[in-house]
Amino acid sequence: MDYKIREIRKYEYPILSDFLYEAIFIPEGMDKPPKSIIKQPELQVYIKDFGKADDLCLVVEIKEKIVGAVWVRIMNNYGRIDDKTPSFAISLYEEYRNLGIGTALMGAMLQLLRVKGYKQTSLSVQKANYAVNMYRKAGFEVVDENKEEYIMICKL
Repeated sequence: MDYKIREIRKYEYPILSDFLYEAIFIPEGMDKPPKSIIKQPELQVYIKDFGKADDLCLVVEIKEKIVGAVWVRIMNNYGRIDDKTPSFAISLYEEYRNLGIGTALMGAMLQLLRVKGYKQTSLSVQKANYAVNMYRKAGFEVVDENKEEYIMICKL
């Protein structure tokens, strides 16, 4: 599949709300929550006022349509480590998952973070999420956990 990874353009920032919704892990047998769930403060922290100094975002495009995004920002979310470690978010539209595109997108962001001089990045992920294996393969390691989630760090 032919795709292109590039930096997001400012006028495209609103699409991050779509990918925030797509990033919500839905366990098998559960219904998708209403799209309004992304208005909750603990989710808005990922996208509200995007475009600050430590905000970085790459998108993946197929035939000039954005089908996925990976973004980082230093924020006060569950996966927060400290005020120098950006938290990681990634998602693709469902029909583009399990094709290697997410792995490529993640690798591109990890490289961008290295180039920008960051020492590490973190994320939180539900233990039941199939993406845990992708994160491990990319170099993320579990540093903390609760009953449902891991906090993972990737040293850059």
